[in-house]
This record gives sequence, C-alpha cells and structure tokens, in this order.
Amino acid sequence: MSTKDDRFQHGTSRREFIALGVGAGLAAAGGTIAAPSTGIGESTVLETTVEIKTVDGSCDAALFHPRVGAHPGVLIWTDIFGLRPTFREFGRRLAAQGYTVLIPNPFYRTAKSPVIEDVSSFDWQNPTDRAKLQAFTGPLNAPGAAAADAKAYVAYLDSQPQVDRAKKIGTQGYCMGGPLVVKTAAAVPDRIGAGASFHGGGLVTDKPDSPHLLAPLIKASMSFAVAASDDAQQPDAKGKLREAFAAAHVAAVIEVYPGTQHGWCVPDMPLQNGKAIYDRADAELAWSKLLSFYGDALA
Repeated sequence: MSTKDDRFQHGTSRREFIALGVGAGLAAAGGTIAAPSTGIGESTVLETTVEIKTVDGSCDAALFHPRVGAHPGVLIWTDIFGLRPTFREFGRRLAAQGYTVLIPNPFYRTAKSPVIEDVSSFDWQNPTDRAKLQAFTGPLNAPGAAAADAKAYVAYLDSQPQVDRAKKIGTQGYCMGGPLVVKTAAAVPDRIGAGASFHGGGLVTDKPDSPHLLAPLIKASMSFAVAASDDAQQPDAKGKLREAFAAAHVAAVIEVYPGTQHGWCVPDMPLQNGKAIYDRADAELAWSKLLSFYGDALA
C-alpha cells in the first residue's frame, strides 16, 4: 500500500494529501464521506442521451452537465457491464460537482445500452453469461479501437458549449475501464489532464501492448486505486506501474485499498460466492479522493 511519502514522491499535491488524510480518518471511524459541495446540486443537473459519430459507427452515450456555465469535461469508461443506471448516477453526481460528464456505451459496435438488463442476476460461474460479455468486449479490444473511440469522445466533449476548453479533461474508468483510461490519456495527451483507474483489470500484462507501456505518451496526472483481491493475484503489478510512470516522469498515485474486492466501487455489482463486492465506505473514500484529484489537476 502507498505510504504518505510515496504519495508525495509521485506528484500528489498538498491539497490532495490533506483530503486523503481526512477521508481515511472518517473511514476508520466507520462513517461515510460526503462529497465536497460546490453549491450546484444534482437537482440542477441536466441529462441528455446523445449519439457520437466514431470511425466504426454511432455510439449512444449519456451527457450530464450543470444547467448553466462551462465546466471541465470528464469522460467515464464503464466496467464490463456497460452503461446502465448505476453509471448514470455517477454522471449526475459528478456533474453536480461542476463537471460536464460523458459516459459512452463502450459496446455500441455490438448493441445499444444497456447490454445487460439485470446486472444483479449475472452469474460469474455460468459459461453462457461469461460468453455474453466476451461478445461485447471483443470489438472494443481490437487493435486501435479504444484509442479511436477516445479521440471521438474527447472531440465530442470539446464541441459542447458546456465544456470549458481552457481546462483539461479528466477521465475515469472501472474494471475494464482502467486500461481504457490509460489508452485515452495516451491517445489524446494534450487534452487529458487527469486519469483515474478504479480496480482496473489488465493494466500490466506481459504483452507488447500492455497499457502500462503507454506511460511515455501520457502527460496527464494519473491515479490507480487497486483492489486488494487484484493485488493478491498480481502483487508485482503496482510496482511495474510505478516504475513505468516514474521512468516517463508522469505523476502517478498508486494505492491498494485493503480488504476490497475487484469491483468494490460500483454499487450494483453482483454477489460473488454469496458475498457483496461493493464496499460503500471504501467507495466513498475513493470518490472523495477523485474529487480532490480532479480539483487539482483540472483547475
């Protein structure tokens, strides 16, 4: 797990460090963490279903923004279950903090969202259920597909009057969205100012196209919130991430959340072996850190 000194060495500002310390104290006390208020509120957030032209077709997406003003843009990459009510709530919540948020359907090449009607009934042990997901992810994993999509999504954000183009864009991703965050930061380095991965899968592989090898192309500050279960399965990944970004002189915070399971930040994750994956206290802690991270990097 990252230490306080480690966070400073990897580019975390004093403002973020204070926020991390306060959040950790609340979590240890057993309480939940309220998102810092900007005075906007979810009641003044507008939500629109939009279509984005890409090199491979038309992507259905959700756009969220405050009713008035121009704000930093944020691109959210979903987990493997795609665009659905849980992620729409992420969009509303983040927009209420003063951001214009785009959440694409990452599987638009195969189907319109939602691609999984009832996430809670998904059975990881069922080969038929797993095969459905593989059918969705295949086209997205084709060489160059994710980078092309990222460029289209960022260009769409920059075309919206609700986006302040004088400020950098943030991007965050969950599960399979973690590597997509890295690919986005590498594909559009002059616009992405902050990238945050939450329990990202496949960030470090032994293949020549491993996401961590894209570090030299990235200019954004990066944050990696790692599930303890993922760290147990691949304990050397955090070190390789740290080394890659340090060698590229890219600020990166890499932190393992003790006791968490892969997927802990997403409320509607299905049970695994009869146990809940979502961990509200740690999810709120991660959200609080995200807001502080964006507050510094996208200011």
